[in-house]
Amino acid sequence: MSSSSTDKLQLEILQILNDSKDGIISNTLEDPKLKSIDSNTLQAVLTSLWSKEMIKFEKLEFDKWSLTKESESFIAKGFTPEIEVVNEVLNNKGITIKELQGKLGASANVGQGKAFKNKWLSKDKDVLIAQVETLPEDTVLNELKEIKEKGTLQDAKELTELKKRKLITPVKIIGYKVIKGDKFALEIVNLETDITSDMILNSNWKDLKFKPYNFNSEGFFPQSGALHPLNKVREEFRQIFFSMGFQEMPSNQYVETGFWNFDTLFVPQQHPARDLQDTFYLKDPLKAKKPEDEEYWKNIQQVHQQGKYGSIGYRYPWKEEESLRMVLRTHTTAISSKMLHDLAKDPKPCRLFSIDRVFRNEAVDATHLAEFHQVEGVIAGYDITLGDLIGFMDDFFGKMGVDNLRFKAAYNPYTEPSMEIFAYHKGLGKWVEIGNSGMFRPEMLESMGLPKNLRVLGWGLSLERPTMIKYGVSNIRELLGHKVSLDFIETNPAARLDELL
Repeated sequence: MSSSSTDKLQLEILQILNDSKDGIISNTLEDPKLKSIDSNTLQAVLTSLWSKEMIKFEKLEFDKWSLTKESESFIAKGFTPEIEVVNEVLNNKGITIKELQGKLGASANVGQGKAFKNKWLSKDKDVLIAQVETLPEDTVLNELKEIKEKGTLQDAKELTELKKRKLITPVKIIGYKVIKGDKFALEIVNLETDITSDMILNSNWKDLKFKPYNFNSEGFFPQSGALHPLNKVREEFRQIFFSMGFQEMPSNQYVETGFWNFDTLFVPQQHPARDLQDTFYLKDPLKAKKPEDEEYWKNIQQVHQQGKYGSIGYRYPWKEEESLRMVLRTHTTAISSKMLHDLAKDPKPCRLFSIDRVFRNEAVDATHLAEFHQVEGVIAGYDITLGDLIGFMDDFFGKMGVDNLRFKAAYNPYTEPSMEIFAYHKGLGKWVEIGNSGMFRPEMLESMGLPKNLRVLGWGLSLERPTMIKYGVSNIRELLGHKVSLDFIETNPAARLDELL
């Protein structure tokens, strides 16, 4: 739009506003002079007048319906397919379905179906028979004409039917309400934006009017990256761990052997979790080398085969080749096992945590992915008990604003006793499982060379579940993967876990 056209439209709006009742244009869509102007053009002109404080305005949005190309063609022809079909049957008694299709083409099938539904036609074998003596009223065509004129229909049921037939599509109509501003006038005074050297030399700046600075206006937001919501929640977890004296474990090794991922954790080689339908196995390389600690290797074999350290074991022939198979780790506890094995060289109390990806051969749905993140914590201390674990869970989750925990006995191959952790979700109005925990088994720890009275507490939870609750995501595929909205990542605020439940 040219500068002269813009100026002309600005003056026209001011004049309409001046002549209107109470100095208000209630809706530009209803004004005969303004309703045909494009909404973007109109907004630009109104914004310019608003910046001069001559007017105030607000956007008005209305939902209306628009005709599709198909329905426009019905109006152009003057009838819908169902009327066209009935007309052919009335004028050609004994006409067959095939003959009708040859005459009307693609519209025959649509029209025939609607005519049968309205009970205007029936058929005897392949012959079409009219059930009406005269051509029915074309109500659908009349409805389409009404929508074209008014943008909607009074009858919601008929509107839904037209939408199902894809004869109409929703459109958003934008108008504006305009009122007089503090500096309203019929003449537009162009305000200066900057003082120039010529104004100062000529001293004419005193007689000029300047556009006021808008100190509340935000500057141009530079293009930049944004943290994924999972990373925001992950960082919140990390800070909670650090505040409680934990050290972060190195967890960037996604490929593990069955030995560290399963065997060291007292998971038998026949366990369902080690099946192909649950675990991803590598083809190349197929196997790894044996660990350097030969004594530890033999201890694990004995614990599984005949038992050791007070355990009777699983009483099965433990296979070396199964232990050395390469897998994508199914849990970060494989890292914890390595760290505890290193701890045996210099046994002392410690607190460790990790937050990283794990992989399981799961069917993908709204709540499951083949890869997800596990939050895991480990506490090693002399003579600590299950009571210490429960007390710590209260402190840990209390830092997220989650209190009133409940614990339920559970089974894990590498912890005994084991407990599932539940918290009451106020939004859902029910108790939800938020983690799993337990005390690592003696046969697991003593195999590493750790002293009997150095006990280890462990617990874990997923990173995705609290993130989904925090950001109101119901489908995990909208949080991770190709369905994630970049706007969702960019616009969501940092996580506050104390406002989670």
